[in-house]
Amino acid sequence: MEISDESCLIGGIENWEIVIVDYDSAWPSMYERHAGIIVDALGATLLRIEHIGSTSVPGLAAKPIIDILAVVPDSANEPSYLPKLEAAGYFLRVREPDFFEHRMLRTVARDVHIHVYSPQTPEIPRYLKFRDRLRTDVENRLRYEAVKRRLAKRSWKDMNEYAQAKSEIIERILQAAMTDDLGTTGVT
Repeated sequence: MEISDESCLIGGIENWEIVIVDYDSAWPSMYERHAGIIVDALGATLLRIEHIGSTSVPGLAAKPIIDILAVVPDSANEPSYLPKLEAAGYFLRVREPDFFEHRMLRTVARDVHIHVYSPQTPEIPRYLKFRDRLRTDVENRLRYEAVKRRLAKRSWKDMNEYAQAKSEIIERILQAAMTDDLGTTGVT
């Protein structure tokens, strides 16, 4: 297995065409099927599992890739979970020791990404806050979808460049969600 210096990508940069498709009502059941496989594979090692990313938001167009958040006691301790996930058909694609020990595994078909983190990682509430905001706020969901569709028309070196290009709209939506939360809790 070759490890690239490029963002710790296993196998190096892959040139991908970004394709955004209309929401597919089969995505939740695809998540449930893979969540079952992951739960069975990891057992008590798995502390939390969530459907995240655009396919977790009803009505939102997305790349047809199911993103799954899997929380384990220590994501840096790969021997505690990686062999089990590999035996279940998921393969390590990203190792980011400098980004909260994030690991990303995927299927051979590249239609499922599992994002593995440790419990106190600040990215976990960000993923969930963003997902939940898009689920409940039609205006933000439509704005985010428009940006994704516009960006997908461009040519990208790899999927990470596309993801980085979305960061501004994601941060604006997250900031609005946090501001709204402060307003409803009375905290100033």
